[in-house]
Amino acid sequence: MSDRLWNSNYCKVMAANFSLFFAFYILTPLLPLYLSEHFGATKDVIGMVLSGYTITALLFRPFSGFFVDAFPRKTVLMVSFTVFAIFFAGYLAASTLLAFTIVRTLHGGPFGALTVANSTMAIDVLPSSRRTEGIGYYGLSNNLAMAIAPTIGIYIYRYTHSFELIFWIALAVATTGLAVDATIKNSQPQPAAKIEKGAGPLISWDRFFLTRGWLLGLNMVAFGFCFGVLSNYLAIYGKEQLGISGGTGTYFMLCSVGLILSRLQGGRALRQGRLTHNAAEGMIISLVGYTLFIAVPTLVHHTTPIMAAYYGSALLIGLGNGHMWPAFQNMIIGVAENNRRGTANSTILISWDVGMGLGILLGGVVAELLGYGATFWTVAAVNAIGVTMFFTATRQFFMARRLNTDIR
Repeated sequence: MSDRLWNSNYCKVMAANFSLFFAFYILTPLLPLYLSEHFGATKDVIGMVLSGYTITALLFRPFSGFFVDAFPRKTVLMVSFTVFAIFFAGYLAASTLLAFTIVRTLHGGPFGALTVANSTMAIDVLPSSRRTEGIGYYGLSNNLAMAIAPTIGIYIYRYTHSFELIFWIALAVATTGLAVDATIKNSQPQPAAKIEKGAGPLISWDRFFLTRGWLLGLNMVAFGFCFGVLSNYLAIYGKEQLGISGGTGTYFMLCSVGLILSRLQGGRALRQGRLTHNAAEGMIISLVGYTLFIAVPTLVHHTTPIMAAYYGSALLIGLGNGHMWPAFQNMIIGVAENNRRGTANSTILISWDVGMGLGILLGGVVAELLGYGATFWTVAAVNAIGVTMFFTATRQFFMARRLNTDIR
């Protein structure tokens, strides 16, 4: 295989990954408003309904990693992407809160399988000499979707007030991603998970969760929690607490600017294999961003500093996540054998899902009991715990278990 990073298959996987996350995140900030306005759901009910998606994705991820390692990845990829796209039509058909809850919860299953299959395919089509760098850019594709899609969704709703149109757009974008992935040609042989006689038990815990990377996963839970709260409750918090009704789209756009800057600033460190450096830098920047987001509006009552802190935090959180996510993904792949790539990917995504699910669920409960201000103070505290865990334990954990001493 050529050492060219931007080969056609890698570009296709990147585009498909952007499409699937765009389809998902164009709905994310609007679903709480949709449930509240269309079905009259309360804050805690909204949290429970939305957390079902993440819980189902979490349940599917371990099995997805196993299937991606044991069976043809292209087949697993196409089946999961097809089912994922079809489920968007279910939102259009759901006429009751119960029906919507069922559709939303079940939709998490193919999403969980798809993200594992697509990210593992990206690793397969990358030349080994450019893998660390390539994984970093791959992570940028879904991070950009996380930032851009909510902005577009919010602006469309602002001018059309049509949730139905947004559901149709999500369906169309997901179908486009499916079509792009269908054209991928992976000529690299897949190192199958050993299931033949004498290779160990077919079913074991390590086939579904990379136990060698458990602390990396646990650390990622904290950061998933923070983004789960932010992405799902930002629009309501801004409208009800800060009086910012049209600023959510701008907020996520600034997040995307931070993500782009993170590639310019952190790309060299990734190429050099300085993973812990990138992770540490990203976590600290994110911590400053989350703290700024909640502290200034809470402690200061003047419009100008509140707006500056609100939008400044978006830039910092985007910059921090852009550093942190590819570093963590590379670290967990760095402690895994080649035939456990799918399991390694599923493990880091499981951890993110656990955090996101807890953030969505507990965020809604805390907001109902104590208000959204307390919810976002909780985010700052959890983020600080995650940073402390990395510097006191996780960094040393990774260094002791890495299989390639060129990464550090």
